[in-house]
Amino acid sequence: MAGYVSDAVIRRLPGYYRHLRELEAAGVTQISSQELGKRMQLTPSQIRQDINCFGGFGRQGYGYKVSDLKMHIGEILGLNRMHRMIILGVGNIGSAVANYPTFNREGFETVAMFDVDPGKIGTRVGNVPVYPMDELENFLGDNKVDVAVLAVPVKAAQETMDRLSACHVGAVWNFAPTDLHHPDDMIVVNVHLSDSLQILSYKMAHAGEA
Repeated sequence: MAGYVSDAVIRRLPGYYRHLRELEAAGVTQISSQELGKRMQLTPSQIRQDINCFGGFGRQGYGYKVSDLKMHIGEILGLNRMHRMIILGVGNIGSAVANYPTFNREGFETVAMFDVDPGKIGTRVGNVPVYPMDELENFLGDNKVDVAVLAVPVKAAQETMDRLSACHVGAVWNFAPTDLHHPDDMIVVNVHLSDSLQILSYKMAHAGEA
């Protein structure tokens, strides 16, 4: 892999992977940068620049082999290995993540969920058992976990993040609608659902403006 890769390129990688997976499922075996760019609403030169950040996977005048490029991008995204994941919070968001079928196929295996609600503890969401939040440290001490999904209320979010940090969990997918303090070596991706809706609202409000 090349050295520095911009955040903009990294944000486009899942789109490449999704489109290539759809093309492969449709029986498409070969695609040019022009065709892929049209599909993704990117210029052919942008497609080539993005992909060349990680090495040349195509041939001049021939384009890209869909299955090979999908495999390479999957490897770049780390989807060629399993990631063990826990979910903190068994509300609507936590349950939706646990039940989303694509995650397991793409290498994210949910092994446990945690909550403080006695009515949820001891149940299962799909095939995933729900444990008391008080058992979080013991579970992390006995089990390898790569990713924690934070889907707890805002008032509990920072405390829960601190507990994950103390247990040396390296990556957190944060759905709590607040930015949290964490160590520099912890990888945190924040998902603020209201931000996306507000961007949509802005685009609707300004549609048609020059």
